[in-house]
Amino acid sequence: MRSRRPGLLVSLLAGAATVGALLTAAPAHAADPPLRDLADARGKVVGTAVTGSKLTGTYGEVAGREFNSLTPGNAMKWGSVEPVRGRHDWAEADRIVAFAEAHGQQVRGHTLVWHSQNPGWLTDGTWTRDELSAVLNDHIDTEVGRYKGRLAAWDVVNEPFEEDGTYRRTLWYDTLGPDYIAQALTRARAADPGADLYINDYNVEGVNAKSTALYDLVKSLKERGVPVDGVGLQAHLIVGQVPSTVRQNIQRFADLGVDVAITELDIRMQLPATEAKLAQQAADYRSVVSACAAVDRCTGVTVWGFTDSDSWIPDTFPGEGAATPYDENYAPKPAYHAIAQALGGGGGQPADGCTATYGVTGQWNTGFTGQVRISCAGASLASWKVSWTYGEGQRVSQAWNATCAQSGAVVTCGNAAWNGTVPDGGSVTFGFNASWSGSNGVPVVTLG
Repeated sequence: MRSRRPGLLVSLLAGAATVGALLTAAPAHAADPPLRDLADARGKVVGTAVTGSKLTGTYGEVAGREFNSLTPGNAMKWGSVEPVRGRHDWAEADRIVAFAEAHGQQVRGHTLVWHSQNPGWLTDGTWTRDELSAVLNDHIDTEVGRYKGRLAAWDVVNEPFEEDGTYRRTLWYDTLGPDYIAQALTRARAADPGADLYINDYNVEGVNAKSTALYDLVKSLKERGVPVDGVGLQAHLIVGQVPSTVRQNIQRFADLGVDVAITELDIRMQLPATEAKLAQQAADYRSVVSACAAVDRCTGVTVWGFTDSDSWIPDTFPGEGAATPYDENYAPKPAYHAIAQALGGGGGQPADGCTATYGVTGQWNTGFTGQVRISCAGASLASWKVSWTYGEGQRVSQAWNATCAQSGAVVTCGNAAWNGTVPDGGSVTFGFNASWSGSNGVPVVTLG
């Protein structure tokens, strides 16, 4: 390894992206393979909710390139497909299924039984138990039957619980009792034996009263022989507030013998977005996707819209937004790169046995010197690239023995011409200077 000297200092790219530039950049491909390729390599799903009418132009190009699964955001909900009793409108749903089939993607049906977005004729009706039971069966037979053999999974029952773990009082619960859930699952299995059947809810990502109620329900259904294949954890989260027990919660459902899917992931923030918020959001996305990737029976992650221009958050939570992996102009945000890293990206798969370690070797009131060591044991590298995301606004100013660039909070460094090779049992080290204020936490480094 060469020694540090002034001639080896490599300045970062001039004018590294500010938040404003980050949020208005032109559409661009990430350096990694598409997310769907990274997910496929791990046997996972990486999906997105979509609006069928928008599946053209850049929106359609990104949706088709990056994801191996699509969920209709609204097109398969009861109010959309049967606004008038007995008269169905399948155009939007059919468009999404056709797009997915043309792009080699699976489809997750969403949702059959819910308390919201139902047609007025249903919610305003006066039903006996037998009448409503028949209406429910007919709806499931018709919709699931229409797409039999074409959908991978269905969110059969959506949001059955209150926050304290009691059943939500809905038309279904009040008229049919809690067994409406078993009825819906059983009917969906008969309508399409090949589709995986899920119960889906929000605020059940960590271990709490609501997720425990869901756990107890699934356990009971399985003991009774009711067909339930998985649970969906919606994961509509807030920046900096990812539950610490996400992986533990996923694992306990998996231990019941069911699959788990993160079905509606977005992570919102108070606007305007800042570098610090985007960095925290990236860390949160990485945390959730990594938790799923670590559990075999977690099938994958679906984001609830991939671009801020097609997100439900601003209309529902005034003053909040920027919740998705792409900005409104289809430029990938730090969250996108965090998802890629959690799926094994970051410039290509590193060789097993090679690691990267970040350290601070000196610090003063406004700056610090850092070092990253790439080491191999039982493997070797012909070239390398590392990346990390700062969470406290740190900015790298110069580096030696590597070529580095920083965009927003994301730093990417690659080997110099002379030190790309790392032999088995060997290591290389590069250093850098950077600024900091307030705090200087150590980020997680991804080796590619």
